[in-house]
Amino acid sequence: MDTVILNRLSDWAIKHRRHLHQYPELSGQEFETCEYIKKQLREMKIDLLDYQTPNVVGYLNGTKGSTTIALRADMDALPIVEEGEKKYISKKYGISHACGHDGHMAILLAVAKWLSENRHKVEANIVFIFQSSEEISPSGAEFLIKQGVLEDVNAIFGIHLWQPLPKGKVGICSGAMMASVDDFHIRIEGKGGHGGMPHETIDSVYISSLIVNAIQSIISRRIDTLEPAVISIGKIEAGDSYNIIPAHVSMYGAIRTLSHDIRYKIRKEMENIVEGICNSFGAKGYLDILGGVPPLINDEKLSLFVEDIVKKLYGSETFVSLKPTMASEDFSYYLAERKGAFIFVGVGGERSSYPHHHPKFDIDEDALETAINLLIKIALNYKKHVI
Repeated sequence: MDTVILNRLSDWAIKHRRHLHQYPELSGQEFETCEYIKKQLREMKIDLLDYQTPNVVGYLNGTKGSTTIALRADMDALPIVEEGEKKYISKKYGISHACGHDGHMAILLAVAKWLSENRHKVEANIVFIFQSSEEISPSGAEFLIKQGVLEDVNAIFGIHLWQPLPKGKVGICSGAMMASVDDFHIRIEGKGGHGGMPHETIDSVYISSLIVNAIQSIISRRIDTLEPAVISIGKIEAGDSYNIIPAHVSMYGAIRTLSHDIRYKIRKEMENIVEGICNSFGAKGYLDILGGVPPLINDEKLSLFVEDIVKKLYGSETFVSLKPTMASEDFSYYLAERKGAFIFVGVGGERSSYPHHHPKFDIDEDALETAINLLIKIALNYKKHVI
């Protein structure tokens, strides 16, 4: 693509990114964002498909429309008070785009703009998915899939502006790239009593400590050491006084894995531990797996396709073959249904020195041009080189 045209397209995307950054909306509440995106797509004469708002799904017919690919951007912001001195700081106190979704939307809008202005070059049909509610459960991706957004889609691609990756780099994992996450709640029902008479109680606090230790043994003794998995308990609620043994304890945490099989094995092991330990002390134990996103697993062939495009566009030194991360992303739902690839575009550096979800998080807008060019090339070359 001509450098001047790409620079103009990047400047256009930055303008829209800054607008979206100033008017963030929480998961499931992105109605103003929805209308803003619809307005841009209508001006491009891209068809708007009938999906429940605040999601927006656009459609562009290809010149050889036997194949359809989807490109996705997430829309939601976070309940975080933004800090910093930037001119485009959030105008909605307590809500901010602290993960880069404003950049993702601007990138996909720019891609849609270029493809709509160059329709004669676009062979595959393109579905543009602007998705609500990536940051919460139930997932916005899962909701759109149930509505049929992937019904005629052959492959799907997404990008994430990624602060841990240096600006100027593009990375991907072939296979498992991001972890599943399942939140859980354990409730122990014992028998409360005086701290000086523990023999008359069924000590739910003591039982909870044994369960915490035993759960960690799943990772060290029940799971293959070559299989990444994490179980974290981050919240424990019990009691009102230091000298009274409480009748109930609640524990909350999360399970993360890179494998469907390990994900379900851990669930079963946790059920056995909670039931077994509680029964042995005469208590009752309840494990509630609240559910979450599956592991994100890239298609190997399409990962190589992306790698090849990155190297041809920017040289071999730009591409990074990444190690998997135990962070999670609901793009995994799409990849459980269709072949595809999720790509990290680096923004890390002086301007983007704070991690995702930090109050001072910001993206280096120079990276938008890289992401725009990459997605356009994927859209143009998929039918030629993958089918």
